[in-house]
Amino acid sequence: MSVKSKYVFIVSMDVAPEKEALFNEVYDREHVPNLLKVPGVRSVTRLRTEPASLSLGGTTKRLTGEGSPTYVALYEIDSPDVLTSKAWTEAAELGRWPSEVRPYTSNRHHIVRKVV
Repeated sequence: MSVKSKYVFIVSMDVAPEKEALFNEVYDREHVPNLLKVPGVRSVTRLRTEPASLSLGGTTKRLTGEGSPTYVALYEIDSPDVLTSKAWTEAAELGRWPSEVRPYTSNRHHIVRKVV
């Protein structure tokens, strides 16, 4: 994956197991399309933690992601100012996300990284 923007907004979270199907449906069909309409949002990539193993220094280590949020979304943005724009604020509150999904998320983390 090649990042083409100057900044990446990284959102990580867990979701209640009984709401996981709704979470994925709303995120893919409503939330991401709404945020992609915001000026300065270039792309969104969603990720889910997957158990794996890593061989390093002669030792194999199991990567479980324990304690880390299960879901991550990478938003390629032109500037951190995008996140406080009126368009972002309005788009983030559209659809079923605020009332039917957000209350069932936890372990949420938000950070902006500059591409170097």
